Amino acid sequence: MNVDATHTIALDKAHHVHPQSNLRQHAENGPTMITHGKGVYVYDDQGNEIMDGFSGLGCMSLGYHNERLANAAVRQMNTLPFAPTFYNRSHPRVAELCGRLTKLAPGDMTRALIQCSGSEANDTAIKLLWYTNTAKGQPERRKVIGRIRGYHGNTVATASLSGQPHMHAKFGLPLPEFKHTELPNYYRFHIDGETEEEFSARMAKSFEDLILAEGPDTIAAFFAEPAISGGGALMPPKGYWEEMQAVIRKYNITFLVDEVVTGFGRTGNRWGSETWNLKPDMVTCAKALSAAFFPVSALMFRDDFYADMMKNSDEMGTFGHGYTYAGHPVGAAVSLEALDIYDEIDLVGHVRKVSKGFLEKCYAMQDHPLVAEVRGVGLFCGFELMKDVKTREPFDPSWKVGELVQNFAHDRGLYLRAIGDRMSFMPPLIINDDEIEIATERFKGALDDAWAVVRGKI
Repeated sequence: MNVDATHTIALDKAHHVHPQSNLRQHAENGPTMITHGKGVYVYDDQGNEIMDGFSGLGCMSLGYHNERLANAAVRQMNTLPFAPTFYNRSHPRVAELCGRLTKLAPGDMTRALIQCSGSEANDTAIKLLWYTNTAKGQPERRKVIGRIRGYHGNTVATASLSGQPHMHAKFGLPLPEFKHTELPNYYRFHIDGETEEEFSARMAKSFEDLILAEGPDTIAAFFAEPAISGGGALMPPKGYWEEMQAVIRKYNITFLVDEVVTGFGRTGNRWGSETWNLKPDMVTCAKALSAAFFPVSALMFRDDFYADMMKNSDEMGTFGHGYTYAGHPVGAAVSLEALDIYDEIDLVGHVRKVSKGFLEKCYAMQDHPLVAEVRGVGLFCGFELMKDVKTREPFDPSWKVGELVQNFAHDRGLYLRAIGDRMSFMPPLIINDDEIEIATERFKGALDDAWAVVRGKI
């Protein structure tokens, strides 16, 4: 290790507070210091080459080196590096981005709010629901339903909405307005003999029971990812979305679809809503919107929501919401360039082409003694690790089997993410067939390494 690397690691350990990290472990071991990247690879301060099997945090759609995106940022910085969008001021790039996104979005979206992160977009959606329900004369509609193990962000409201226990404990969350319906993990939670369709109907019945228990007239919205990312790349079981959307329509509940991870090609369509035939009332996106080259997100909705916003704005004299960097001209310019690139290289078509081999190689790992189930779509795949496949007996949590696989994968030069004893595998969307071969071989090797440790405990 050179002197500079030693110095920066020491600085990081002493001063940098790491989100979603084990702070004690970080204090003892320090970080993996990534210094640069190219294509689907990143490199650490030791010169190790690591293939990114998780797209950074599900966002590096075009990989780690793209001159067009970098040049788009430089051009905008040299032209107009910042412009606020408060007080009826605007700039060309954000106007173009809003127009383009509303045309691309699933559903009949006409308006867009450009924010800085997926958390901000979802948090803003919650505020707008409360705001517009007040305009409708329905201020009691404040409860928002998410799903256990769903993930929608890290603000106070979106962490409450997310069904992640570690994000609630010790923070005094969730807030009382936020409720959670069941996790649709068919393998883990189905009743013996129950088909996927029957399981989905049971999930919808549980959702409806929650609505009735809380009072349908108190529910503002249901938030959901088309496929659950933060809960471990969990694909919806057969019939799930048909059943759930029937309940949503029955009680006239606003349906916000969180496309932060699934937007712009991850599932083999531009939107996860297309993949599973979802009919959203509101949509959020982020991550691949700028290919992660700039922090930017969007909330999109219909004109009827905007009419209620205008009503409140008329009464108050202003729309009392906003962030300093929302609609940032550099973020808008980079996002527009990313959308151009996606169209020019037919990124969705590429994902469809390479996903066949990707999923075949993933499904082949279901025969591994650690793996109980594999489900995926496009370049998005989840692996359920289980002690006993037939009885569905999980591993002792203290064994941290998922973390073990994750760490062995890193040692072999592949970055994966463990969510408990589920593995999430979602490489950059530009990955090619040869790189998929390398990535899946390293994944299989990490499973073998972990099995060599675990089998002695069983």
